[in-house]
Amino acid sequence: MLIRAAGAVAWRPGPEGTEILLVHRAKYDDWSLPKGKVEPGEPLPVTARREVEEEGGAVITLGKRLAPARYKVNGNPKQVDWWTARATSVDDGAVPNHEVDQAIWLPLAQALKRVSYKQDVSVLGDFAARPADTVPLILLRHAKALPRSEWSSDDGDRPLDKAGTADAASLAPLLACFAPAADVVSSPTARCLDTVRPYADLSGSKVRAEQALAPSASKGPRADSYSLISALVAAEEPVIVCGHRENLPALLDVALAAADAVAPQRAGSPEPDVARGKPSPRPGTGKRAAVIAGTRVPEAVTRPLPKGAFLVLHLARGTLAGIDRYELS
Repeated sequence: MLIRAAGAVAWRPGPEGTEILLVHRAKYDDWSLPKGKVEPGEPLPVTARREVEEEGGAVITLGKRLAPARYKVNGNPKQVDWWTARATSVDDGAVPNHEVDQAIWLPLAQALKRVSYKQDVSVLGDFAARPADTVPLILLRHAKALPRSEWSSDDGDRPLDKAGTADAASLAPLLACFAPAADVVSSPTARCLDTVRPYADLSGSKVRAEQALAPSASKGPRADSYSLISALVAAEEPVIVCGHRENLPALLDVALAAADAVAPQRAGSPEPDVARGKPSPRPGTGKRAAVIAGTRVPEAVTRPLPKGAFLVLHLARGTLAGIDRYELS
């Protein structure tokens, strides 16, 4: 049976450059990156955030997903999922948990020499390969709503069903891992507003309803949604955008283009003129993966999102440093 765990490369600016959090376990007399096992029903990013705070006293905001580490423990396979994570506060007087007796911050070069395991060296190498200081732009598809067949009033007022309401509650702490206090821009439909409301309640963020994100009669994105997304990319502030199945793929294309990445080509997807915010339609002639910093992103990351799923675009000084996909189940 696969053992699942999660952790983070927690970092902060230091006098000698980026500093990395390491923890010492007395039982094994080793130095490692903070990590721990997943609790029942806990999303992996929530595990990573919790473990770093419990072991190292650091409150973190997760960034890009790093390559997972896979190895065996007592003959059983184990996978540790990793993220970059900026420390937003550190309690130097925090009492370590029963496994950890020391926590230290070291410059990256020293951390590479101090860690006890090759897998941690690999994780730190992955961390060092791309910018760590990124800003999230999150594209979220609303959670499951009542079927149209069960709703006789205006479609814009159609609410979430019971499962969708539960998913919206589960999304709140998950979104907060990447954006503890982000602006929220949403379609004005009830199902989108209901999806982001638990996050807004948790974070204290305000929700701005934008007609540009509402479904259109043509079943595609509205023209003014392109300039909206381009402006959000240019602002480079944490933001969550909640939309619909029919407009999110095109909004992703615009966001990628605005961040100087190569958008995946889809049938009917826009060729945005980002400077003027005036897209023109183009016929799709196949698909290509998004290209980020010279690395091809698997099509699985950018395929259409199921309900309640989201993409995190990691922006770094006007470019795209990474893109990750998250689903509740």
